[in-house]
Amino acid sequence: MKRYCLALDLIDDPLLIAEYEHWHKAENGWPEVKKGIIDAGVALMEIYRTGNRLFMIMETQDGFSFAHKAKMDGTNARVADWEQLMWKFQQPLAWAKEGEKWIVMDKIFSL
Repeated sequence: MKRYCLALDLIDDPLLIAEYEHWHKAENGWPEVKKGIIDAGVALMEIYRTGNRLFMIMETQDGFSFAHKAKMDGTNARVADWEQLMWKFQQPLAWAKEGEKWIVMDKIFSL
């Protein structure tokens, strides 16, 4: 298992943030998106929020790669629809590259 921590910001609008959280409740998520995450080798995924900042924790199976996940996502129309919907709420971090959303964070401390 490998753990990744990622960050992304939401547009700082309480109504958009509430709608984003609505889509992330278990009963509102899209099964095809969840299946795609699992099929890519993600064993655990959690998203936390403070203000408009999101923090994601992912634990992945051996062999997981972001490139392979992106390739899988690129062939899944339902995932593409989900990502387009999510852009309504999300904004890239100031240091993100063009088109980049979630940014992998560097671990700087461990106890």
